[in-house]
Amino acid sequence: MMFPTWDSTLFRVINEWHSDSCDVFMIFLSDKLVWIPLYIILIWKIYQSNPKVFKSAILYVILSIVWADQISSNLLKPLVKRLRPSHVEDFQSWIHLPNGAGGMYGFCSSHAANSFAIAMCIYLLTKNKPLGISLFIWAALISYSRIYLGVHYPLDVITGAFVGLSGAYILKKVVYDKLTKNS
Repeated sequence: MMFPTWDSTLFRVINEWHSDSCDVFMIFLSDKLVWIPLYIILIWKIYQSNPKVFKSAILYVILSIVWADQISSNLLKPLVKRLRPSHVEDFQSWIHLPNGAGGMYGFCSSHAANSFAIAMCIYLLTKNKPLGISLFIWAALISYSRIYLGVHYPLDVITGAFVGLSGAYILKKVVYDKLTKNS
């Protein structure tokens, strides 16, 4: 599969713009475990928005994350087999990898897919615009960190975002709305 040259060019611009303090921040953003307190708060926000459908809402969020993760990790990565930039031989003389090289394939970004799925789910469930905007910014920052850290191209994270957003939207209509129709 051929990918556009702007993707590699933009990757290099982002990856070469780095500093020690940004390295620490971007590694923090990409760490899945540091977000556990946020997830607990989001579960509480879901409950507050409509306690009667809480179980259905949690099921919907879980299914959306599973969808995003499985499509990105277990379908697209082995199907497309696009090397992560960290594994491209031509990049080895200049690439900045402050947090390691990651797995072999990177299309599409599971971090982007999962974080955008969470953002979309929470927004659709709560209709809280400030919270939704904050979560979309959070997801975009996580996605940007993946490029900065040298493990994804921009198109990897754009596609991941699309997988997460579309999956959360579709599952809201197909699963959550049907489960809560009479609630």
